[in-house]
Amino acid sequence: MKTIDKIPTGKIGRTTELVKTGFKIGGNYLKHYSKKAFNPDLTRDELDEDNAADIYDGLKNLKGSALKVAQMLSMEKSLLPNAYVEKFSLAQFSVPPLSAPLVRKTFYKYLGDYPENIYDDFNLNSVNAASIGQVHRAQKDGKKLAVKIQYPGVANSISSDLAMVKPVAMKMFNLQGKDSDKYFKEVEGKLIEETDYLLEMKQSIEISEACKHIPNLGFPKYYPDLSSEKIITMDWMEGLHLSEFTKTDFSKEQGDQIGQALWDFYMYQMHKLKAVHADPHPGNFLITPKNKLIAIDFGCIKQVPEEFYKPYFELAVPENINNKEFFLQKLKELEIIVETDTKREIDFFSNLFYEMLSLFTSPFHNESFDFSDETFWSKITDLSEKYSKDTELRKMNGNRGSKHFLYINRTFFGLYNLLHDLKAEVKINNFKEL
Repeated sequence: MKTIDKIPTGKIGRTTELVKTGFKIGGNYLKHYSKKAFNPDLTRDELDEDNAADIYDGLKNLKGSALKVAQMLSMEKSLLPNAYVEKFSLAQFSVPPLSAPLVRKTFYKYLGDYPENIYDDFNLNSVNAASIGQVHRAQKDGKKLAVKIQYPGVANSISSDLAMVKPVAMKMFNLQGKDSDKYFKEVEGKLIEETDYLLEMKQSIEISEACKHIPNLGFPKYYPDLSSEKIITMDWMEGLHLSEFTKTDFSKEQGDQIGQALWDFYMYQMHKLKAVHADPHPGNFLITPKNKLIAIDFGCIKQVPEEFYKPYFELAVPENINNKEFFLQKLKELEIIVETDTKREIDFFSNLFYEMLSLFTSPFHNESFDFSDETFWSKITDLSEKYSKDTELRKMNGNRGSKHFLYINRTFFGLYNLLHDLKAEVKINNFKEL
């Protein structure tokens, strides 16, 4: 794969790259409508594929938060056309890596020496590259190591990247006024945290220690003396990325076993630690040859405050959802219903969230749940389509819900998708015994 010698870090350079992408997309639409004039039955499939490819090609050169957005979108399988999901999923662990000279320069800047002098052996060619950093193989004192290096300039471009994305996001989600700032600040804060590798290493060690007793779950060991704010050194773990594993001919027993470890890991974090690994995409998990789940990235950890946790999970209980007065009170506590709402807005959003929560919390309503159940996924797709086409919703102010919904909902959507890929049936309350 071609390597990168330089990443645009200034606002002008990054904006220019996005403008070039915009021109390509405009050309794709012209081509599509020219063909459609001669073939009225032509679908959008080719247009979606061309647009997804051009958007991804533009973002992969920018890396950082711009590419992270694509990675996050790839997890929304029920919201995006399949062409976008497939292309954006490459952002999880397959983008052009940094060149060898840039890798050596980064080491010298942040560890004070070149990698060949720090490790007994270091491969300057990365084994995978994602949105914020890339991973290299190394050895020291007989140990096989994985060394993650952050791309230069990523942290400095987060604010300007989000400023470019903000107008599009506000239009897509019908956000209005300054009330929407809390959501963008939440995303910006988390992205900034993800570029602090000293924080990531601290979080990695803490969660690894707290969750090491969970059956069939493992973590690498981390090496602070070989790490810095832009470099992390950890044990090299053998295994397939979860997305690669789910393409193999695995058995139901294997899928259930790995899925149970994944579910227990997330429920233990959510309910016992009140802090959760909020980036559940396949690139952050490995499956070992012995079918053990390995968690390898803790850059995005979401703290779950009690004032959000309590009403959020109270609404996972069917009796509470069906108690109209109680339900409305919890919607207010979660900032879904606000004081300035009209009766029309209260009725509309109460009905919308009743439908959503009844469906999305259904895995919690029984002792076990089968995530391979296509009926469940069809209902999610149908609900997404219903509200994406709802003209009434477009007239409403989309500033709904606590800022904490962003990463908690992302966590559950990602977790559900991974469990679906594993075709796993899990015991819902198993974590309580851990």
